[in-house]
Amino acid sequence: MQHYTPSPASIVTTARTRTHELQLWTPCFTAVAAGTKPFDVRENDHDFQVGDALLIREYDPDTTTYSGQTLLRWVSYVMPGGAFGVEAGWCVLGLGTMPPLPAGITDTRLW
Repeated sequence: MQHYTPSPASIVTTARTRTHELQLWTPCFTAVAAGTKPFDVRENDHDFQVGDALLIREYDPDTTTYSGQTLLRWVSYVMPGGAFGVEAGWCVLGLGTMPPLPAGITDTRLW
């Protein structure tokens, strides 16, 4: 297994979107990969926004190692904490497999 240490600034900002590098424990990573867990509950320490890209890395907390497996997902919804039983400072992220459509595009037949 390869040890991976994310950089202190694990956010990459481009002209169109931000990419957040996140770790996810193996059971949750497997469920996201299978499509049975299209959301994640986490501390909102990255100021997540709809359209942000998420580079998700499989992480084993017992061995403190990364498996090398990654997923790319996009934030499709952000439910901020402070309501519906979600603690303040936390959020529920909807995870999409496709990037959001550019602003102004509503008809995808020719896209």
